[in-house]
Amino acid sequence: MLAVETCMVAYARQHGGDEEAYSVTGLLHDFDWEIHPTLPDHPTKGEAILKERCVSEEIRRAILSHADFTGVARDSLMEKTLFACDELSGFLMACSYVKPSRSIHEVDGKSVRKKLKDKAFARAVNRDDVINGAAEMGLDLDAHIEFCIGALRGRAELLGLQGTV
Repeated sequence: MLAVETCMVAYARQHGGDEEAYSVTGLLHDFDWEIHPTLPDHPTKGEAILKERCVSEEIRRAILSHADFTGVARDSLMEKTLFACDELSGFLMACSYVKPSRSIHEVDGKSVRKKLKDKAFARAVNRDDVINGAAEMGLDLDAHIEFCIGALRGRAELLGLQGTV
């Protein structure tokens, strides 16, 4: 979740968004996964918990919108950003882990695109969500990948992606 939050905050900075709202959304979007590890319980039951704890409607809506089956359309830039960063950030972490130094500093866009074609690699990552997330933000997929790699590099040590570089 910290990787998603990292990419979201980087986009908030780029687009002049509310960094705190983006950060909280990125951190909370999967908070209920261990409690409700099956769909449609996640994130719908988690949203109710967040509502009880007075989490803003804006953040709860973004969290619901990151799952297509909820029927909550992604209208705001923050909603689109969460969807675009969710699957990709996990995929980028997986790409880092298979590098000799286990570092995000060894990951580049070309190698990520190659790994995206390998359905056996990080098979739980929904490739359509990665592609559609960039498209919904109006971004070229390669540019989105590079942007998120850069964001993760900026917090590599915190994310455990510094490796042995």
